[in-house]
Amino acid sequence: MDQTTRFTRAAVAWAAGGADAPAAATAAQELAATEALRTVVLVEGVSDCAAVEALAVRHDRNLAEEGVAVVPLGGATSIARFLALIGPGGLDLALAGLCDAGEEPYFRRALTEAGADPTGFYVCDADLEDELIRALGPAEVEQVIAIEGELRQLRTFQKQPAQRGRTPEQQLRRFMGTHSGRKAQYARALVEALPLTRVPRPLDALLAYV
Repeated sequence: MDQTTRFTRAAVAWAAGGADAPAAATAAQELAATEALRTVVLVEGVSDCAAVEALAVRHDRNLAEEGVAVVPLGGATSIARFLALIGPGGLDLALAGLCDAGEEPYFRRALTEAGADPTGFYVCDADLEDELIRALGPAEVEQVIAIEGELRQLRTFQKQPAQRGRTPEQQLRRFMGTHSGRKAQYARALVEALPLTRVPRPLDALLAYV
């Protein structure tokens, strides 16, 4: 396991609290003291991690080798806990991040209170799934879903009464959130399908920043 992955796991374990938190904090501190870790990217969840990492691969970049750790917060409201460990009052690491439009206030407030530079933080409108669906277009998103072997499930989902009045974009976005792990699955798959000229601006800007 590379050191950036070890750092990510240690940071997540520390933020979760519990009996293992002190040991996890110590492990994160030790890893941060090495030259292997350069920047920490804070994102809301594992689907955001999948998208960032997939886009890096599209650009022939290996974030782990570059010392960039992509850390899922498990929800935007947890950012303050992570900043306490890795922000200016903690390990004082270089930071960047990505969040949904609705969660921007949590990010901005936490960054301000922690005294962290918000320059490398970018906001999706309304969230990353929405950005990717609009960038690729509903027809091409359905092609990706077909490749993933879930077109029949999508058609069944679209026939549900609650979905009939929604736009194709809204249906696709909701479909991706119906099963555990599906958001991450399609975050990666949609990024892999996107022409690099059509990558959503927040995601593209984040990768360029780090």
